[in-house]
Amino acid sequence: MYPFVRLFKEMLVHRKASALPITGTHVSYHRCWPQDLDVFMEMNNGRILTILDLGRTVLAQRAGLLGALKTKGWGLTMAGNSVRYRKRIRPFVRFKLVSRTIGWDARFVYLEHAIWIDGECAVQALFRAAVTDKSGIVDPRHIIEAIGQDIASPPLPDWVQNWIDADSTRPWPPQLGCD
Repeated sequence: MYPFVRLFKEMLVHRKASALPITGTHVSYHRCWPQDLDVFMEMNNGRILTILDLGRTVLAQRAGLLGALKTKGWGLTMAGNSVRYRKRIRPFVRFKLVSRTIGWDARFVYLEHAIWIDGECAVQALFRAAVTDKSGIVDPRHIIEAIGQDIASPPLPDWVQNWIDADSTRPWPPQLGCD
């Protein structure tokens, strides 16, 4: 089940946080609760993705994106991700989540999330997001304009561009692997 209580808490805690530019960084703190655990007594990888969603939602709120989505009738969807899990998140451990927009291209906005425990990175994720309307994907330049900012995308780092390039070689639809 989606952690609506956590989402409500995050929106409440950060309701008076200063606005962020689209390239700003949002920092939040969380704890691994028993309902987050898998059979190995560590935070479930799916729950980690949901926690990243919480950071992304508040980042979107602070950058003015949620208001623009509502005003324009747009939707927001994740169009891909790549995650590195490097350290287990154990029960009751408190961790820091850092969320930021890396940049954008003609179709997608690229976001990075990192979970830190005592100064050590436990998880790092790259997400590709799309804002959509009835016609399909909204050009990110229109998104930036809708949130009242006038900024070009920072250059995408090589590791992000390499992921974009590699992902474009993946066949779609995928082959089933069975005949």
